[in-house]
Amino acid sequence: MINYALHTRLKGAIVLTDAFHADPALGRDRSLYKFIWVRSGTLRLEIDHVETTLEVGEVVPLTPLHRIAVREVAGDYLTLLFNSNFYCIYGNDHEVSCSGFLFNGSSHVIRFVLDDTEQQLLNDITDTLSKEFCVSDNLQEEMLRIQLKRFIIQSTRIARRRLNITQEKEYSFEIIRQFFILVDTHYREKKQVQDYADMLHKSPKTLSNIFSACKLP
Repeated sequence: MINYALHTRLKGAIVLTDAFHADPALGRDRSLYKFIWVRSGTLRLEIDHVETTLEVGEVVPLTPLHRIAVREVAGDYLTLLFNSNFYCIYGNDHEVSCSGFLFNGSSHVIRFVLDDTEQQLLNDITDTLSKEFCVSDNLQEEMLRIQLKRFIIQSTRIARRRLNITQEKEYSFEIIRQFFILVDTHYREKKQVQDYADMLHKSPKTLSNIFSACKLP
């Protein structure tokens, strides 16, 4: 059974586990980004109150904005979790290029299927992560961060190929990501789309067009 975690002095965290469903504290943590990867069988989830079933080889990345509950485990899966104190994907987007794409915060989540070669590639990275969690020296944290970046980069490449993501569409995903972050931050005092359009320097019609253009298969 895999269940590794590193917590730094800055409350940064990276976690690799095959038992996310058995750890309520992880489910309640609103700071964690997540990759959920089904390696055999199926996994039934509820994401933002919508039930979905992931099949073998499927990966879904989720932001801290997503509400998630595991409803049924009928196989084997891995969850890779981290927070911004451990690795800030937006501050370091020049390294991983997933800003607004993999982690866009919308209810229409990204999901993609790995072929055999891609599964082996991600498996090699998670195996290296597993081994590095067992090392205790002053280089461990940076080594874990490097492997996390590798996982994000490879996932971004795979998803771009599967979903035919153009540069224009990726820019639109970034606008959507910013929109959902603003909503999550200001929903108590700002109720109108116009409020958020103004904050993004867009018109409500432009926002609507961006959301329509970013619908994925």
